[in-house]
Amino acid sequence: MMLKTILKQVASLLIILGIIIIIPGIVAIMYAEWYSFAGFTISGLLISLFGYANYKCFEEANDPTYQHSLNIAASGWLAIMIFGAIPYYVIAHLTPLEVMQAFVPAGQNYTSSLLNFKNPLHALFESTSAFTTTGLTMAYNEPSVGKAILFYRSFSQWVGGAGFIVMALAVFKDVPGRSAVLLYGSESSGTKLKSNVIETARSIWKVYFLVTFIMFLYISIGTLLILPDYGFYNSLFDAINHAMTGQSTGGFSVLDDSIAGYNSAKMDYLFILPMLLGGLSIPFFFRFIFLRKFSELWTDIQTRAILIASVLGSIGLSVLLFNSEGVNDPVREGLFQFVSALSTTGWQTSNIGGWSDLPVLFIVSTAMIIGGSAGGTVGGIKIIRALLLQKGLRWYINKIFHSKSTIKSVKFDGNLMLPARMNKELANAGVFVLIYLLFVFFSTLITIYFMGSEYSMADAIFESASTQGTVGLSSGITDPSMHPILETVYIIQMWAGRLEVIPVLVLLRVAIYGMKKRKI
Repeated sequence: MMLKTILKQVASLLIILGIIIIIPGIVAIMYAEWYSFAGFTISGLLISLFGYANYKCFEEANDPTYQHSLNIAASGWLAIMIFGAIPYYVIAHLTPLEVMQAFVPAGQNYTSSLLNFKNPLHALFESTSAFTTTGLTMAYNEPSVGKAILFYRSFSQWVGGAGFIVMALAVFKDVPGRSAVLLYGSESSGTKLKSNVIETARSIWKVYFLVTFIMFLYISIGTLLILPDYGFYNSLFDAINHAMTGQSTGGFSVLDDSIAGYNSAKMDYLFILPMLLGGLSIPFFFRFIFLRKFSELWTDIQTRAILIASVLGSIGLSVLLFNSEGVNDPVREGLFQFVSALSTTGWQTSNIGGWSDLPVLFIVSTAMIIGGSAGGTVGGIKIIRALLLQKGLRWYINKIFHSKSTIKSVKFDGNLMLPARMNKELANAGVFVLIYLLFVFFSTLITIYFMGSEYSMADAIFESASTQGTVGLSSGITDPSMHPILETVYIIQMWAGRLEVIPVLVLLRVAIYGMKKRKI
């Protein structure tokens, strides 16, 4: 019965995924990419039909419990990653080599990166990186995969950013109240915008769409003003893709060298705002835009912390980059890359693989591992946990100087917490951070073993932290030529990083031991 319940909910996600996959076919028609159109249409229809058939088979399954919801989140996202890889694989095999090469920009003589997706592991990596909003890629030369694939990558990140389960709750009306709450909490922070979870899911998508649309206007107008010779339609295509990948903090780009491909300092500064906004929480946007609580810009603890950290961290990284070889503009690169890392967006304007070890370790420890706001689309341990741990450390030290009979409460994020609750919150945050760092640690060991000799330990730590935090910045280790074992490890990390690890561990436990209780 547990399996039927899980399969029913996963099937509903596949129905939505199939529809999502068909949408890039519209872009394929616009750019006359007929093989891509065929690939998206065939893949989308088959996935939706498969999902619908399974949904009907298990329609009478029980409603999800708490244990079900965590397994549904983990297995559902795994299914999305796997089935989302099908269009890459199908289009790569459908498209003739001469058509692929026609995607390569004029004046370039490299082979189309679409060929990489004939390898099913590369296709799975790209799908995982897209839907988990990581941004590492097997499309080494992005423009050479065609406009439709570029749009699919960006659209996947945008949809994955707000969450598939949240989307399913917004679409399907027959999810019972208790089950809806459990499913919503398994994927998101659990923060309610409305009294009803279904209405909360719909409000999340309204806010998400609105902010993305505003960013589209901002980027398109900014590009047209800064680069008037770039072309109107090129500016619009870039803007819609970068608006989606910026707001989802996914970081995929339509350019060969990410944002550095514009070769413009003004364009670098233009993209600071989308990264900052992507790092903020959707509940904050809801209160700021719809409830008009403008004071939230400073009173919201996470928003205030991100703004302060962005300023201080950018200064710190810029200072360190002054002493790093191969950095042409330390201030510009330091500002951009720190905000990109903290928001876990992953847009890149600097050759991080050429940095010295100190700035690499600085950006890992102060930005990539921490990440942005809980309730947003970011990765990392989330800035709210970092704030809670530092508050808890101060509380723990200060209570040593009080008598045993003193009850020392703590005020945090507008809440007054007694010692029992504070201990519980600290324990939860501490366990999560420990598991998170263990993932990074073991991934680093595997990376060191399989990476090329030209990379350092700092590069391995950077790449592992970037993957676990769904950041997407790269020191150069992630590449189509990387070892399949390392590529598989990174796929698992991106999956676990998107779901904050616990659902993946629960699914692993169920796969080994089932639902039976075990003594620890």
